[in-house]
Order: sequence, then structure tokens, then C-alpha cells
Amino acid sequence: MTEQDTIVALSTPPGIGAIGQVRISGPDALLLLRSVAAKMDRDPAPRLATLVEFRDSEGVIDEGLATVFRAPASYTGEDVVELGVHGSPYVQQRLIEALLQAGGRLALPGEFTQRAFLNRKLDLSQAEAVADLIASQSAAQHRLALQQLRGGFGRRIEALRQQLIDLCALVELELDFSEEDVEFADRGQLRTLMDEVNAVCTELIASFRFGNAVRQGIPVAIVGAPNAG
Repeated sequence: MTEQDTIVALSTPPGIGAIGQVRISGPDALLLLRSVAAKMDRDPAPRLATLVEFRDSEGVIDEGLATVFRAPASYTGEDVVELGVHGSPYVQQRLIEALLQAGGRLALPGEFTQRAFLNRKLDLSQAEAVADLIASQSAAQHRLALQQLRGGFGRRIEALRQQLIDLCALVELELDFSEEDVEFADRGQLRTLMDEVNAVCTELIASFRFGNAVRQGIPVAIVGAPNAG
């Protein structure tokens, strides 16, 4: 596996449905599109769905929509192509096989989001939130995952990081000049900053426990005499 591979995968749930979506990401995404798109003399305009007839060596696979997202303005930060076809397992598999024969590689689980993280389109907390949002089954789970995906948790971590940098700077200043008569570091400011950092860490720990309870639920035991109604 290398980041130079162009990866292909079904991005909608497998099985029969109205629509199936096949995603391509990587440097050869447009080349793979041209390999299966009949009568395409130029690349589709970015972010516009284009009606395409998909073909392989045996003939027409299906008629559907192709949407191009050029790097870096895409989910993964690479060239991305989304192919929408009818939700037939046979059609989807045949289209994927044609793309693999043209030089694509089947994506590993979570590889599109991994590439988004590696290309700094998402931070680690946002990458985790993608899985949480997909798996959400309640309003609370949805709200928590969406807030994290929008960068709420990441911004809090970045603010804490900056506070820790400021705290380290004040501590180093105090240690470097501890034997001098002049007080270079404001000790009151140092104590205040330490209290703020402690409060933020305590709040983050509590939010982690709350988030786990929302995502995983709370184990409950029902205890009592049998046949008590």
C-alpha cells in the first residue's frame, strides 16, 4: 500500500438498492474514470454530476452519474471521483472490477478517511467522528458525533495545547532565572494558568466519560425476585 495508489471501493452499503455509489481516490482517479466512461472526450467539470455510460470490455455496464472533485478540494485531499449507478450488486461489482483492471486498487477499510487524515483534511478527532456519525442510532449520538466532526473537540485540544506551551514557557523562565533577584515570570499568572489547564483537563476527562456513555450505552442490571411482575 502506498499513498500513490489510486483506490476504489463501494461507498454505499452492499446489497440491492435504488442507488450504488463507487468512490475513486488518488492520482489516477480521472484516468480510471475515462477507462470506463464511454464517449468522454474531456473530463467533467468539477462538482457537477455528469450523465455517463459506463462500459467494460464486454459492453455497457450501466448508465449513471459521475462527479469529479479535484485535489485538494475533496474529502481525501486527492482527486476523487464518485460514480453513481443503479443499486444492483452485479452492476456495482462489475464496475469495480473494470476499475481494478484499469489500474485501481481495492481500498482497505477506512482508507478514504485515513487519506483525509494524512492529507490534513481531518484531524484525528474528526476522523474518529466519521465512524461515530455513521454508527449513530440516537439523537444524542448524532449530536455528539456531528459536533466532533465539525471540529469542536479539536479546537478545544488546540486551545489546551497553546495553554500548555505558554505554561512551559513561564516555568522555563522561572527555572532559568530562579537565582536572580529580578522576578522575570509572573508567579500569579503562572498559578492562574496552571489552574486553567487543570480545569480544562478535568472537563475533557468528564466529556470523554460522557461521550463513551452516549456511544456505548450504560450497562443496566435488572434484579429482583422471579415472577414478581
